[in-house]
Amino acid sequence: MSPRPTLRRTLLCAAVAASLSGVAFGQATTGRIAGQAPIAAGETVLIEGSNGITREVPVDARGRYVAESLPLATYKVSLKANGNVVDTRDNITLRVGAATDVSFEAASGGNAQQLEGVTVSATNMPKIDVATVASSTVITAADMARLPLQRSAEAVALLAPGASPGYTGFKNAFGGSLVSFAGSAVSENAYYINGMNTTDPLSGFGGVTLPYGAVDQQEVLSGGYSAMYGRSDGGVISQVGKRGTNEWHFGAQVLWEPDFARASARNITYGHDNPAPPGTINQRNDDNHEWSTTVSAYAGGPLIKDKLYAFAAVEMERSKGNSIGDVNHAYDTKYTYKDPKWYGKLDWNINDSNILELTGVNQTHRSNGNKYTYDYDTNTVGDFASTDSTYKTKAMVYVAKFTSYITDDLTLTALYGKSKLTYYNEPPNTGVTGPFLGSISLQNPALNGGTPISNGQTLDTIDNPDHESTNRNLRVDLNYKAGNHSITAGVDNQDSRDIQDGTTIGGDGYELWYGKTDPNLNISDSPFVDKPGNYPGGQTGYYGYYRHYNTLASVRVKQRAQYIMDDWQVSDRLLLSLGLRNDQFTNYNPAGQPYLKLTKPQWAPRLGFSWDVNGDSTMKIYGNAGRYFLAMPASVALRTSAGSLATNQYFTYTGIDASGMPTGVTFIQSATGGAVSPNGEYGQPPDPKTVSAKNIKSEYQDEFILGMDKQLNADWVAGAKATVRKLRNALDDVCDNGAITRAAIAQGADIDAVTVGSCYLSNPGRANVYQLANANGGYTNVTVTNADFGFPHLKRNYYGLDLYLSHPFDGTWSGKIDYLYSRSYGNTEGQVRSDVGQGSVAASRDWDYATLMNYANGDLGNDRKHQLKLYGSYQIAPEWLLSANILIQSGLPKSCLGRYGADESDPSGYGSYYHFCFGVPSAYGAKGREPWEELVDVNAEYRPLWADKKLAFTVSVFNILNQQRSQRTNPVSGSKNSVNDGYQQVISYTQPRYARFGVTYDF
Repeated sequence: MSPRPTLRRTLLCAAVAASLSGVAFGQATTGRIAGQAPIAAGETVLIEGSNGITREVPVDARGRYVAESLPLATYKVSLKANGNVVDTRDNITLRVGAATDVSFEAASGGNAQQLEGVTVSATNMPKIDVATVASSTVITAADMARLPLQRSAEAVALLAPGASPGYTGFKNAFGGSLVSFAGSAVSENAYYINGMNTTDPLSGFGGVTLPYGAVDQQEVLSGGYSAMYGRSDGGVISQVGKRGTNEWHFGAQVLWEPDFARASARNITYGHDNPAPPGTINQRNDDNHEWSTTVSAYAGGPLIKDKLYAFAAVEMERSKGNSIGDVNHAYDTKYTYKDPKWYGKLDWNINDSNILELTGVNQTHRSNGNKYTYDYDTNTVGDFASTDSTYKTKAMVYVAKFTSYITDDLTLTALYGKSKLTYYNEPPNTGVTGPFLGSISLQNPALNGGTPISNGQTLDTIDNPDHESTNRNLRVDLNYKAGNHSITAGVDNQDSRDIQDGTTIGGDGYELWYGKTDPNLNISDSPFVDKPGNYPGGQTGYYGYYRHYNTLASVRVKQRAQYIMDDWQVSDRLLLSLGLRNDQFTNYNPAGQPYLKLTKPQWAPRLGFSWDVNGDSTMKIYGNAGRYFLAMPASVALRTSAGSLATNQYFTYTGIDASGMPTGVTFIQSATGGAVSPNGEYGQPPDPKTVSAKNIKSEYQDEFILGMDKQLNADWVAGAKATVRKLRNALDDVCDNGAITRAAIAQGADIDAVTVGSCYLSNPGRANVYQLANANGGYTNVTVTNADFGFPHLKRNYYGLDLYLSHPFDGTWSGKIDYLYSRSYGNTEGQVRSDVGQGSVAASRDWDYATLMNYANGDLGNDRKHQLKLYGSYQIAPEWLLSANILIQSGLPKSCLGRYGADESDPSGYGSYYHFCFGVPSAYGAKGREPWEELVDVNAEYRPLWADKKLAFTVSVFNILNQQRSQRTNPVSGSKNSVNDGYQQVISYTQPRYARFGVTYDF
């Protein structure tokens, strides 16, 4: 007879092998139960869920069993021999996308009829999931309730290693913040609700998410996910909503964030004596106030016991406050935000083999307010100026998912989801005649008496109020288990439309901007705009320009994918995860013609392994390598294929009237004789064949991960993970038509018989083939190499080493400490640029001209070298729970952008956006770092025993140290003789301390 430890070790080893014979993938909505049982004839395992799910699966000849694709719930698992229950495990809670080991041990005689009872619960099961090769962080509803977190999917995602806050100026469609994973751009993430892709189809900025209290589990993937999913080279935020069970449950919560518990925000001051002395306030923030309330409720239970279940949750957040604009927009805006959400789910257990799930989600963001004049000299609020713009963004999502357990070895899953977003806006009725005036602090002080003059116009750009978008997602997945192989194949199709999307300028239909530069330098070299010093009133470098801007289009994007993968249990200890995915992307212009057609095979291999070193789930070594393709979102068409207009007409002036308008205007000579557009956006609709390079390829990234997890004892798990990411290809607009013209002439083209466009969607850093329309009605192909453009090779590299130590919640306390050392470096952040807040996807200033990329290589905009995250909770007494969430991180890189070269010229017409600082080359991050941040959030919860712990009182304090550090500063420097007044000025500080009080009741 073998000693018990050896028997237990063997059973666990076999149980792991059983669990690994199933599907393990990210963005899942289900889990699975698997394990080992004593080998005996006629054995089965009965699985009964709190959601009415009942499945009975056989135990194979090796004593293994597995039940796939189980909805998240609490389960009872029973071993049956010859039809009789001989042992039971209860209270088994699943983890999304993972295998839960439920094994049954034999008694000393090894007879299945003499099994001994061993209680198995989630707290004493193996802490390491050897069934996955993905880098996944799962946060449960219980974790979200215990920890002091802001109530958003992005705030929860920040608990994952490698996740950091995105640039504060980038917002999703509902006004929320965004996240960068492993240095990637904030537009490169994917969002899922109950398996449906809900990523913003316009720009990739965030996605639709669940009400906070409706989340059952949120999975955050920072890499290594299977071939079943793609369309992300950042991270994945996947939420699974709650569902009804066989018991009715109700609950409600009220939260309050009062203004009296909110610390004053830091003011933003000038950093240079131009035009105001250093330390002078540029934007007053310490008089800003805000308070909010959130009311939520839920109910869930059986409509028909064991058959039909319902769950519903509603949430209403309302915020009110005021915000004072900077000196150029001196208004005190009193605003109101309303953010209602609801979620509903029906689960129908048609029979033991078929399940139907229906989900509905609604998310809305409304904002409106009034503007009042503000006097910076006296710091007083004046009269009503105008209403503020009214915005209402509304999303409606429907998802239907069907699961069929066709046989014990064959499972079919089909999902169809549809979403619709509307983006209504109503411009303010300002009652002011005249254009919007920009940068009035750059008015010539000799002409305005030393005080900037405004006309009071608050209306700038106007978005089309009829704008909406739709998205459809169809997935069909088929899984078949054959011996040691679990093979899954499927399709993943998505169609999105951007309907009546457009922005124009309000007021008088144009903006008027003031500027200042060295009077002896051209305002722009290409397109040519002359020196202001050559014209009346421009001798000291002051000038202005009229800006016209307009986009309006309806476009769509079609995405198709097919995949196949095999989770191959090579041995009891070694799992290989082998996958291959093929993506196809097509982007259409307003006429329905494809301008970006990437339908040739785009093979994305995924190779991973998991080695259960000791055979008992106490130590795992894993790794994976994968390629990930990313489509261009719909909004790319607005600037590349829809005929946009973006022009500036420059002038000097000799006076300023009482409404802030220039007098004595003299237009400055330019390449066109009038308005110019650096990107050639003069409103003409382009030929779709000439919009993109003929040989253009999709953006894709390669990723390599190697990690280890080790169970130190029954309570502690430690691990390490190394990650390397390389962006191999990107898309951006290239506007150097001079280089294209020279290449065309060198290749024998008749330059008088072809048309060279302005900007082309290209693969920067590679050779591109452009189709130039010729006089014969055809096209002439011209190949322009990287050397022809003078570009460096595209580069965005990331490496990171993550170390963690974790103590799962044991009923008393939990804790995790995670340290990440990483670096993100190269010459392109990705689809957007955080350092200058440029959010036009694939239409950044990068790669427009070679001069803009000279000396760019350095630490990129989302680089964080050090991140230390600590979070956990402690039940100090039966009624009292304390928790904390601590983030310690190094600052972001600081850069300096200026005019080009030692002579501070402007060869590409971009002003102070070259990688030079007052004539000296200056790469990304060359000016050091922003300060470190040490952010501490704490929470206390009181659940009185006299209320049977159904009632809870909470108080959370965020940034309890009230540490307000600079997060980003303005890198645009100007020139030696005319320093930009905003250079090195703080763009944003850390959010000040605030508190949240709550009352919760669950029945």
